Amino acid sequence: MKKAILTLLCIFSVSAMVAQTDISGTVKDGSGVPVTGANILILNSSSGATTDFDGNFSFSTSLTGTQKLQVSYIGYETYTQDIELNGTAITLQIVLKEGGTSLDEVVLTASATFRSQKETPMSISSLKQKEITKLSVNSQADVLRSIPGITAEGGGGETASNIFVRGLPSGGQYVFNPLQYDGMPLMSTFGLNSSAHDVYARPDIGFKGVEFVRGGAAVLYGAGSVAGIINYTSKTGDSNDENIINIEWADEGRLKTDFYTGGKLGGEESNTYYAFTGFVRKDDGPIDTGLPTKGVQFRANIKQKFENGSFTIHGQFINDKAQFFLPLPLDGATRTRLPGNDGKAVSQLLSGELARTSFLTAGGVYESPIEDGVHTQGGYIMGDFKYNFSDDLKFKSKIRYANYKHNFALYIGGNGDNNNPITLNEYVNNIAPGNLGFSASYQGTSDQISGSDLVLDNLHIDRLRPMTDYSGEASLTKTLNVENGTHNITGGFFLARTEAEDVNYQYRVLSEFNNNPKLVNLSYTDAGGNNVVFSDGGLYNRIGMTSNRFLSQSRTAFYLTDEMVFDKWRFDVGFRIENTKGTFNNGNIVESQVYDNPELTPELANVNFADGSFTRADVDATDWAVSLAGLYKLSTAVNLYANFSKGFFFPQIRGFAPIATGVTGSKYDSERIIQFEAGAKVGTEKLKGSLAAYYVGLSDRIKIDQGFSNGTLVDLFRSDQSTSTLGLEATYDWRFAENFNLRGSTTYQAHEITKNERTDLVANTTTTVDEGNELARQPNFLGTLGVYFDNGKWDALFSLNHTGSKFAADNNNVELDAITIGRLGAGYEFPMGANDSGDTLRLGFSIFNLFDDEGVTEGDPRNINQQGDAEFFFGRPILPRRFFLTATFNF
Repeated sequence: MKKAILTLLCIFSVSAMVAQTDISGTVKDGSGVPVTGANILILNSSSGATTDFDGNFSFSTSLTGTQKLQVSYIGYETYTQDIELNGTAITLQIVLKEGGTSLDEVVLTASATFRSQKETPMSISSLKQKEITKLSVNSQADVLRSIPGITAEGGGGETASNIFVRGLPSGGQYVFNPLQYDGMPLMSTFGLNSSAHDVYARPDIGFKGVEFVRGGAAVLYGAGSVAGIINYTSKTGDSNDENIINIEWADEGRLKTDFYTGGKLGGEESNTYYAFTGFVRKDDGPIDTGLPTKGVQFRANIKQKFENGSFTIHGQFINDKAQFFLPLPLDGATRTRLPGNDGKAVSQLLSGELARTSFLTAGGVYESPIEDGVHTQGGYIMGDFKYNFSDDLKFKSKIRYANYKHNFALYIGGNGDNNNPITLNEYVNNIAPGNLGFSASYQGTSDQISGSDLVLDNLHIDRLRPMTDYSGEASLTKTLNVENGTHNITGGFFLARTEAEDVNYQYRVLSEFNNNPKLVNLSYTDAGGNNVVFSDGGLYNRIGMTSNRFLSQSRTAFYLTDEMVFDKWRFDVGFRIENTKGTFNNGNIVESQVYDNPELTPELANVNFADGSFTRADVDATDWAVSLAGLYKLSTAVNLYANFSKGFFFPQIRGFAPIATGVTGSKYDSERIIQFEAGAKVGTEKLKGSLAAYYVGLSDRIKIDQGFSNGTLVDLFRSDQSTSTLGLEATYDWRFAENFNLRGSTTYQAHEITKNERTDLVANTTTTVDEGNELARQPNFLGTLGVYFDNGKWDALFSLNHTGSKFAADNNNVELDAITIGRLGAGYEFPMGANDSGDTLRLGFSIFNLFDDEGVTEGDPRNINQQGDAEFFFGRPILPRRFFLTATFNF
């Protein structure tokens, strides 16, 4: 009996040994560089592995017969190969092709697993860092306007771009789509101080690229998002050292040097790797203000690889100053720039003479940071932990701390009491009817100004906005094998707390009408014979502090998702529940006399400042989201997909100011959004693209419009709004000849305001307005089209980005003309050193706004009632044409 049992055990052991097949190999890119972290998987199973830092992998499987092996990694096309499993060891040498804009490129954002765009039942676009570098971008807007369905307004310059997503209202900045670095948002809670996410960081060459996920699935993972997630993924070091230096020169005084270095720390047996990147730059343009645009950013990460996972520490330091351009007076008929006193077209009204402006307040001397423009100083540190308990049970966690000292200095051109350029004689008659004479000179000189010269008055705002952010995420993914497929079930949570100040100072300035204008000191003799000092040091109203707010907000979320993979079907389902709590501390402001010169106007003698008292209130809301998506593989070339989501967005708490301690002006509740999309994705050797129809419905949105009351910029209107959008979107990438590609996208959307109850926060009245109108600043048509050439040495591009006509405000009084931005670029890559060294130098050029389109990106958002037939129109044109030269050295 014992012999029989022993014989059976031996037979069973031998059978088991025969059934086990060992699979090993290496994964490299086209240059022979090992690909670290590539995902190797036998489809429809849990058998697989991840490459180590030398690109090696190995695993065993009990599967038999012909199976399909898949190798995927972000930035590369997915590789598939049939393998025969019969117990004989298999060794593979796999080469991955760079993915470009291909639907086969692997994406990671808003998902628990590596998947190609073609196999994901939602809209995803990506752009590699190499392509971003070739563009020589002015701002995030230049990167993102190539994404289908994105309206990107970059007329403000380097920072604070306005990014609007298809189907949703123009909340300004990044309201409905957070900007993330390595899967964590740069600011976890939006709306504490209305600063755009891109003021906290700048893109550099230390990224692999950027992904943009559109649609409701984006709400589920991590911080979540109503409409989409913009995620930059950092490079981490591997066993092959890599060094990049990119030098960029442009007209208007731009000089920028980016660098990246990465590799192994320690000896041959070390599993510790590093990456260090950043930039140093200085720029007098794209529009010269006489004030500095300059700064540095450094980012780094250190990664420790161990047997079943890794731990990576990421860090950033930034100290950067960028000038910011706002709408200014344009010709009312043509909406082109007006000639100044010197005969040159006026492109901005920010004066370098305002540098180091200061004045007295009841709390002491206030020194304006106007010369620093948008100045951000600080950084973050983040820990990223990954651990595989087994091949089918994986844990991920991120923890991030950020602290920034941030000032946002704005010069709002054309927003004074006499905000149109008029002659000095007319100006004095307006402010002092019946005056007996005046004296006007440029600040710092005794030179008198001609009465026929043009002047105007303007508002300057200093927004002092330090911010601290704590956030963390953890998730556990379990893979379950079932008949004909697998389930990837993920449960996770997200926690965040953000604290911010929103302290504003304002003052008004009298200047000539020129680029970089001189300030004007003005005195006059009134009708009673008294001497009156109207402007002193160029200031005619010192105003002082206008807000003294301290805000905090916490978020707690839990999510559960299942990504299902079957033979021809993929299904994604997910649920998220989230609570937010916020506290609003609103400091009281009083006016007091701080200057005793009797010749000064009250506007110069009296200055606002905080009296030390606060009104406080809390807000609290909870909501849930669900996402359902499916994809069917119709053929090897065509996949059909559809997705539906019910999501939410917590409105900006600064729109719910307390009216008494513990009491807000209205109920705080979430904004709800329904999204649906259905379409097809096509991927062949020569043609890759997608076609989809979509619907977006937003309910109970809270919108805040700023405007002027008694000469001060305040929150003027608060609207309870609902909107509805139907659209069509197509993307395509056609290789029409060897090394030539035609790429582009087309988005058409019909949108409508279905509800709009507006409360006048100054008069405290509520009316129904604008219902049935189109959404402000959202075009009906968006499109991109470009021809690209790349043969490995020469590369070139010619592209057009078209934004259709749109209305400046919800009242649809003013329609802005369509804008087309052209780009032209080319480069040549030289081998450097030995033929097999891999060292290269690329020399290239790029031209932004090739045809120098002067289209207006937006009207005056602080004057929503402006008309389109006035003598002057306030708007912000796109940036002028600019020429860039680049030298990129890889070694």
